Amino acid sequence: MRAVDATYEKVTNKTFPKGPDMLASGHRACQGCGEVLALRLLLKALGTEFIAVSATGCMEVCTGPFPQSAWRMPWIHVAFENAAAVASGVEAATHVLRRKGRGYDQRIPVIAIAGDGGTADIGLQALSGALERYHENFIYVCLDNEAYMNTGIQRSSETPFMASTTTSPVGSKSKGQYTWKKDMPAIAAAHHIPYVATATPAYHLDLMNKVRRAAAIEGPAYIHVYSPCPTGWRMKPELAVEICRLAVSTRIFPLYEVLDGRYQISRKVDNPSPIADYFKVQGRFRHLKEDDIAIITQRVNGDYKRLVELTEKFPVEAAE
Repeated sequence: MRAVDATYEKVTNKTFPKGPDMLASGHRACQGCGEVLALRLLLKALGTEFIAVSATGCMEVCTGPFPQSAWRMPWIHVAFENAAAVASGVEAATHVLRRKGRGYDQRIPVIAIAGDGGTADIGLQALSGALERYHENFIYVCLDNEAYMNTGIQRSSETPFMASTTTSPVGSKSKGQYTWKKDMPAIAAAHHIPYVATATPAYHLDLMNKVRRAAAIEGPAYIHVYSPCPTGWRMKPELAVEICRLAVSTRIFPLYEVLDGRYQISRKVDNPSPIADYFKVQGRFRHLKEDDIAIITQRVNGDYKRLVELTEKFPVEAAE
């Protein structure tokens, strides 16, 4: 089944799922955590029958401290580096059980959940291997809060250029993170898998529908979710959703999909907001000067231009 042909029930404001939340209240996430907000939405989109594999990280620590758990479905806590490998194994096991008549009559979604460190750094090898196998049906979700927040706000390869963390501090000879953010959606798309998407909890219907589309297709799917961290980003907790909107409107985090190698932008930004508006509400960027912001703006706009060019060269409408 081609990704562009996959059928699924779309979520609208009128059809928003009324069923129980698969992530119970009472977890230990920080106030204003954008990551747990995204997690609740994507689980809500999947319904009540699925299996979750969760790598070590913020969401595992705050939702599953033994003997307590906020998960209301089959949930497996795995190591930092192997969420994708375990998810592919679980999916294979459910396939065997169905074949032997010992499982569900239909395919059960398997979702792997990890942070940016467990995806772009420690877990990249397992993720690449699982995506390369291509025939396995699972959804991999990266909840990207742009650093190793659970262990003390250390930089990851998803930390933005010039952001300050405990291991990329600002000083007399340093302006913070010295490398540009790794483009994980592009890396996933390079594996020629059926579906890749970016999402953010500020646009909840967009996020939920991308999860449902991912669950409906045949083959592995990758979704990269922008997930603000008030603690690590030095921001007010009540600004988490607003910062998500600013990330999109400034082009810092564009929303798009890659369906069988075809690109489409989910929310076009022809007249971007000033990137300074995004930086000024986050303490991790308070050291930036006008020249620094100009360098970042040029890079962001260049990346967005290349994305637009991909949608024009490989449009979804042109898929056969």
